[in-house]
Amino acid sequence: MKKNKKGIIYLLSVFLFCIFSCNKENLSPSPTPRGVDSLIIYGTSDFTFTEYAPLNNKPVKVYFYVPNNANKNTPILFVLHGNERNALLSRNELIASANQLNFIIIAPEFSEANFPGGDGYNLGNIFVDGDNPTPQTLNEESIWTFSIIEPLFENFKNKIGSAVTQYDMFGHSAGGQFVQRYIIFKPNAKINKTVIASSGWYTMLDNSVAFPYGTKSSPSENLKYSSLFGKKVFLVIGGDDTNPNSDALRHNDIVDKQGLNRLERAQYFYTQTRNTAVKNNLNFNWDYLVLPKVDHDFSATSSAGALLLYK
Repeated sequence: MKKNKKGIIYLLSVFLFCIFSCNKENLSPSPTPRGVDSLIIYGTSDFTFTEYAPLNNKPVKVYFYVPNNANKNTPILFVLHGNERNALLSRNELIASANQLNFIIIAPEFSEANFPGGDGYNLGNIFVDGDNPTPQTLNEESIWTFSIIEPLFENFKNKIGSAVTQYDMFGHSAGGQFVQRYIIFKPNAKINKTVIASSGWYTMLDNSVAFPYGTKSSPSENLKYSSLFGKKVFLVIGGDDTNPNSDALRHNDIVDKQGLNRLERAQYFYTQTRNTAVKNNLNFNWDYLVLPKVDHDFSATSSAGALLLYK
């Protein structure tokens, strides 16, 4: 009987060890005492976010990374994945930059199942059918995909013990489209700095062109440009991102006016936006960067984006 008890105790201790030690991707405490500025959590981990009530039936898997030199005031960067919807890869690609430049990564994954197609992700679920918007099919703002970001920010801050009041954003490809429209349709969001990288096409700041290619008949038709242009925005594109037949690159009579490839469209969007600022005598705090010999490359554009934001 004593031998059996010892065996049971041994098996129980192995089981508990596995629960608490074998899943190191989950939340881990601060590695060393650091005083009042220390965070609660460091390292790589993930969680499922369902705390935003209007969309709690659409769980979002969230991957994050907190560098060892981070503290309560370390900036938080939202990283928005591309059309492949791989937030884990997006987070991992930026870990080296986060260690070097000291920023925290949060990478939400908007799955195809819960946020289907361009309507559910790239276009933010503003309309039921973003390509054919009508006043009757305008969704309540509470169920826009964009509306998840701020509650997630507050939830994440509490989870890790951060004291920052704003966040930065980086989006690549479809994620770049998400970020580009986010700053237009969420003008009061707590954004500090933004990088829009390698977008396939853009919603132009043009009230003569209907959504999704312009802002006519959209919730941002009367957007005040002074606030938008005053934000720090970097538009980044690879100099070799010039393939007009690239996968998922939209073509039609309207969008092709922006150009036939991502480089041409980035140049067009930046030029038209800057011209709007000049025409209205507004301060323009945006920058445009072409990366030589870079094509549609998340790794290169994200590394460049991190340097722009935090160097």
